[in-house]
Amino acid sequence: MTTLFKNIKELVQVREQPISFISGSEMNVLPTIKNAFLVVYNGLIADFGMMKNCPDLKVDNIIDASGKIILPAWCDSHTHIVYAGNREGEFVDRINGLTYEEIANNGGGILNSAKKLQDSSEEELYLQSKARVEEVIQMGTGAIEIKSGYGLTVEAELKMLRVIKRLKENYPIKIKATLLAAHALPSEFKNNKAGFVQLVINELIPKVANENLAEYIDVFCETGYFSVEDTELILQAGKKHGLVPKIHVNQFTAIGGLQAGIKYEALSVDHLEEMRITDIESLKNTKTMPVALPGCSYFLGIPYTPARKMISAGLPIALATDYNPGSSPSGNMNFVVSTACIKMKMTPEEAINAATINGAYAMGLEKQLGSISIGKVANLIMTKPINSFSFIPYAFGSNLIENIYLEGKMICT
Repeated sequence: MTTLFKNIKELVQVREQPISFISGSEMNVLPTIKNAFLVVYNGLIADFGMMKNCPDLKVDNIIDASGKIILPAWCDSHTHIVYAGNREGEFVDRINGLTYEEIANNGGGILNSAKKLQDSSEEELYLQSKARVEEVIQMGTGAIEIKSGYGLTVEAELKMLRVIKRLKENYPIKIKATLLAAHALPSEFKNNKAGFVQLVINELIPKVANENLAEYIDVFCETGYFSVEDTELILQAGKKHGLVPKIHVNQFTAIGGLQAGIKYEALSVDHLEEMRITDIESLKNTKTMPVALPGCSYFLGIPYTPARKMISAGLPIALATDYNPGSSPSGNMNFVVSTACIKMKMTPEEAINAATINGAYAMGLEKQLGSISIGKVANLIMTKPINSFSFIPYAFGSNLIENIYLEGKMICT
């Protein structure tokens, strides 16, 4: 099956040479081709260039993209979208003055979601989660990482991961699974955190590895949750079983978890709302991707990741939604890109790089997705007629997507 996109107003994120991720000042460079063509063959990008050089091919489908922009589908490297129910009551509690920490201390937060999930069947959980996957695809997401962490028992964590596996099998979107059992301390382990950590290490991680249910291991390293020492124990155990580390760090406090992530060669360190100079320095010259989650900052009213300081220091940044029921109940990557520009002062070029090639790297998918490159999977966004790619973050409340293509096939209009 060969598809030709012709008369593309602007083809965005064109990378002719292989690149893993973009850092520092290079993040403000977004290669494009105006008045372009793009050829997709059997789901992969086969050719592209200026329309004047468009080859005379026998194709199965021709799509006229006059006035429209084509760019790689968004790569959302941090979500928790497999969950049960919602937490809108806590949303109202915060409006009435309670903090995220106070809600959690009163039995809300992650423990609230855990109870709902434990009480839901695997089929109920799948049906709720697939609706969210379909929703994010329609908003332009072509790759997504999904974490466990609302189970907090061996059985419920495995149930979450099996739902993620089923989603992988049933949808063309690229999905990566992460074991985040150390997301909060279950009530029954309230006075025995060491016991829960050992349960994760000795029972849950081996089962997940044996069933091949996850690619990554994650920990919520934060004051009141899991310490640096806890984090290192879990990451080390995960690595022994072939799980690549990721880590939640520096959301509310900076306690050294970021350095632990780097020590264990974490693929990404995520949140980073509280960043010290030492944290920025620690990330230099590493292969660990800093991931900012501006939707969480927006929803909770907490600081945003200091993108300008980090980029000025030569670091890369990826953007993700943190889609979850408690602190970021949205999987809209378009809003994330806009918020990064508006609140974090990232340029449109930086934000698009962060949400495509850098996001792909944060999921280990940079060789398959994240740029317009020959041989990569044709997961694409085609916009409605717009002036430029800067209009995407500018018009933050508008749906500018005309069509989504996953593996070269149109998904929605």
